Amino acid sequence: MYPYVMLEVARQRSAERHEEARRVSLVRELRKALRQREREDALVLTQIPDYVDGTFRGPGDAASAEHVGAGR
Repeated sequence: MYPYVMLEVARQRSAERHEEARRVSLVRELRKALRQREREDALVLTQIPDYVDGTFRGPGDAASAEHVGAGR
């Protein structure tokens, strides 16, 4: 092959590799962003029980204003 043809083929191949690496990087960033969004959505949607037995306080239930000690 002629030297200039070999250089052009090498340049094209290098450009293709750089484009592929950029595309792979974008895909990784997209996947990372989607995982992060799923984690944030899971945190928002998870309800935390109000009581130890796993039940939730109703709209008419008033919270106790008195502090309950540990019983020592």
